[in-house]
Amino acid sequence: MPYPKKLLNDFEEVAVDLHPHWWHFAKPAVVLAASIVLGIFTLTATDGDTVPRTGLGWLTIVLIIGSAGWLLVAYGQWATTNFVVTSDRIIFRSGVLAKSGVEIPLERVNTVHFGQSIFERVIGAGDLVIESGGEEGQSKFTDIRQPDRVQKEIHVQMDRNEQRRFSGASWGAGGSQTDVATQLEKLEGMLERGTLTQE
Repeated sequence: MPYPKKLLNDFEEVAVDLHPHWWHFAKPAVVLAASIVLGIFTLTATDGDTVPRTGLGWLTIVLIIGSAGWLLVAYGQWATTNFVVTSDRIIFRSGVLAKSGVEIPLERVNTVHFGQSIFERVIGAGDLVIESGGEEGQSKFTDIRQPDRVQKEIHVQMDRNEQRRFSGASWGAGGSQTDVATQLEKLEGMLERGTLTQE
């Protein structure tokens, strides 16, 4: 399900709204498949041998039910986890019953790193590490789809956010800007990311 629009601020727009990558289901799906294969093997290999067949059969049933339950729980977690990039902030929410979340205003984001193993690069998954000026300092998000593209979109939204804030900066009496140092720092950040040039 998408991130609820009622939780957005006025004039806030969603640029990215992602659930975790399908790799999130890998472990429970493999265990369920292995349990089913074990069940088929039990039925064929112990044909005619009642005692072992009964014992292995019950064990297989327990494994199949347990792994199917694990897969359902994983789906519930997947469906209720959102990684969202808006025009104002980065939002991470998760939880089926108990909810937890992280919100990072774009103006407080310092750097965004992504990491992918060779296998993750093949399947299009990876991790994002966001360093910000908040209390946490660093937040890591796993199983992100196309993390390199998400990183790029975060930078795009950061630049647009800075441009909006700069154009809407307050001016004091006589036309002098009230917070010149802050605006210069923002311009320097845009210059480092390549949004602005020396010219």
